[in-house]
Amino acid sequence: MPRILVVDDDPMVCMAIEVSLQREGFEVTIADGGEAGLCALDTATFDVMLVDIFMPHMRGFESIRIFHERAPEIPLIAMSGYAFASFDTPSPDFLKMTLELGATVCLRKPFTPNALLAAVNECLAKPTASARLSR
Repeated sequence: MPRILVVDDDPMVCMAIEVSLQREGFEVTIADGGEAGLCALDTATFDVMLVDIFMPHMRGFESIRIFHERAPEIPLIAMSGYAFASFDTPSPDFLKMTLELGATVCLRKPFTPNALLAAVNECLAKPTASARLSR
């Protein structure tokens, strides 16, 4: 059973993700914020990480960079509900920028259970760094 780490400071988002993924047969670990997520990485192994971009105590992209550096072999899904752009002024696409910091896939909140499942399955289909090295 694939193990998923969900790192988000919003308990409602965590609960929705947990329920959706458990229904699909995944084992889900919830971490309330960046520090709890890093502790979870130290104590368990995971197949995929879902990490919110903007959380308290971790500024913006810091969370994605730190999680990718700590566990580069684990595919990372960056997610955020931040208002990204308006019609009047262009703003950077923060989710796309996370790809340069190590994210495998990006999800813009709110997302559907099908979009979540597709992102997780895309990550699980990618060979891990250790599998690529052993070929």
